[in-house]
Amino acid sequence: MEKENLVEIRVLGQTFTVKTDAGEPHIQEVAQYVNEKIDEILTKTKSVSSLIVAFLAALNIADDLLKEREKRKTLLREVNLKSKDLVERIDMSLSGKEAGKFPVRD
Repeated sequence: MEKENLVEIRVLGQTFTVKTDAGEPHIQEVAQYVNEKIDEILTKTKSVSSLIVAFLAALNIADDLLKEREKRKTLLREVNLKSKDLVERIDMSLSGKEAGKFPVRD
């Protein structure tokens, strides 16, 4: 288990100390991403409530996460299908060579 670090970050103009086992560069990158989402909200809304802005940023970040998860699932399905297809082609090619035949090329 990695050593836990205390890392200072700034979000919404406030400084927070975060206890984490991740490295400081990663946590700073996370904080930067959160701040970018907050800035997007601030440019699109007239809300001055930091609670509402933080809530909207959290919703946007959750939306990004769910979209990326769906992309990953789709990509994994495609990789599995293509892998199965390649295995079938290899098996067919090998069985053709064993029978003294040449594989048919597309």
